[in-house]
Amino acid sequence: MRRGLDTFALYGVCGVLLVAFYYQFVGGEVPCPLCALQRVGFIVAGAALILNLRARYSPAHYGLAILSSIAAGSASLRQISLHAIPNTGHYGSALFGFHFYTWAFVGYGALAAYAGAMLLLAPAPEERGRARGGVLVAVACWLLVALAAANAGAFLAECGMGPCPDDPVGYLWWPR
Repeated sequence: MRRGLDTFALYGVCGVLLVAFYYQFVGGEVPCPLCALQRVGFIVAGAALILNLRARYSPAHYGLAILSSIAAGSASLRQISLHAIPNTGHYGSALFGFHFYTWAFVGYGALAAYAGAMLLLAPAPEERGRARGGVLVAVACWLLVALAAANAGAFLAECGMGPCPDDPVGYLWWPR
């Protein structure tokens, strides 16, 4: 049961990152530095799930997902607070009436609640050893690895080797 839930959660994390890429490259929305922190938070939480799926189950992996959710959720909350004051505008598009930083905050709350709930479940005897992978697990793991590498490349193209601009409008290392 835990394996299936972790796989489903990993696909959810990958889905969040794919939607972000869609809006970045198809919608032309260049992500800000706080957006980058939020993406890293999802990548770290996904890596924690991969550790459970590929290495072996450990409560520490869920703890890493919770800590990542708290840290990146703080970046989301910071971005929400920057735009909560009337007439300060917003950053990026809205999806179902909420901006992505608000959805990220909700997603981190869900991830932390999921990992906390999984910590309450005692592992089945077969989950205590090395995990065996299936096709769905392998695809999810490699998809997260590819998305992490693509994010690193996209932020390198956007920011170069220096700090990212607060209000980005384009890419430093990308042909126009």
